[in-house]
Amino acid sequence: MQCALVLETGKIFRGESFGASEETRGEVVFNTGMTGYQEVLTDPSYADQIVCMTYPLIGNYGINIEDNQSPKIQVKGFIVKEAADGPNHWQMESLLSERLAAAGVPGIKGIDTRALTRHIREYGVLKGIMTCDLSNLDKTAQEIKEWQNLEKVVSTVSTREIYNLPALSAAADGRYYKVVAVDFGIKGNILQVMRTKGFNVTVVPYDTSAEDILALEPDGVFLSNGPGDPKDVKDGIETIKDLVEKKPVFGICLGHQLLTLALGGDTFKLKFGHRGGNQPVLDVRTSKVTITSQNHGYAVDKDSLQGLPLKVTHINLNDKTVEGIIHKELPVFSVQYHPEAGPGPSDSLYLFDNFAAMMGVRNNAT
Repeated sequence: MQCALVLETGKIFRGESFGASEETRGEVVFNTGMTGYQEVLTDPSYADQIVCMTYPLIGNYGINIEDNQSPKIQVKGFIVKEAADGPNHWQMESLLSERLAAAGVPGIKGIDTRALTRHIREYGVLKGIMTCDLSNLDKTAQEIKEWQNLEKVVSTVSTREIYNLPALSAAADGRYYKVVAVDFGIKGNILQVMRTKGFNVTVVPYDTSAEDILALEPDGVFLSNGPGDPKDVKDGIETIKDLVEKKPVFGICLGHQLLTLALGGDTFKLKFGHRGGNQPVLDVRTSKVTITSQNHGYAVDKDSLQGLPLKVTHINLNDKTVEGIIHKELPVFSVQYHPEAGPGPSDSLYLFDNFAAMMGVRNNAT
């Protein structure tokens, strides 16, 4: 079945439907990863987005349960140059097209993804519609130009119930730490890594109050990744304000942005974001460069940190945006990138050890 991606600029990309044949609309973004399409599909940070994979062949190792980052596909739509016809892998349980169809998520193949990516880089992130109704695409272009998504997406991906996950091994210092993870759209691999680093994790909804978090008597608080504009998560920002002077805090991605806002800084929307497993990041304290996995459309405004008790620890070498901060006095820090990888390099797993060390120092002091 023929279908089309219609952008708010009026640009139309025609291709062939695979997966579900439903119409969908959302923010169109691109991911530069060569592998990890299943992790991308199930990452809650991609909720409400239509994702274009820049690597030309996608689906060549199928789909399996092990690589899921959440219980369901989170993207609104999926765009590839070529969908593999004969995938083969020892873990494969289904085809990419089968998984998309079962989830009711549409895909388009046969699109010139290089041209689409260049278009997004020129105009910035764009609203788009994927549709198999080709009868009046000019009208469709006008519809998407006027469309506004008013849904606060974090509320749709956060857990609704508190749940506990036991540690799988001790921390580097031989201890076990109790961590409350605030779920703004947390990835499964983050939870897995924390458990292997000696953390007994209690996951709570995004709007849990500071009082209720502190009542759980954690050694530290983790602020997760998630989708959307951080300024929309007002409950989370207020909660973080009440936590930073009471407990060690570690934030990743959206958690990094929310922590910055809570401490008086500001954020802004990037032109087309960072999405992929190949972003170089400099640790300004050690001059060490690591290759990181990233997925974000917003960033911390470096100028807004002037006069605040915050120090920039990491910067992106591609565009010099802020990739990490640390509080000058409190055991509080965050990074914009994903140290747990999934997909991507695991160069930065040491950050979880740093969090454990902060909690250990705090426990010794008290």
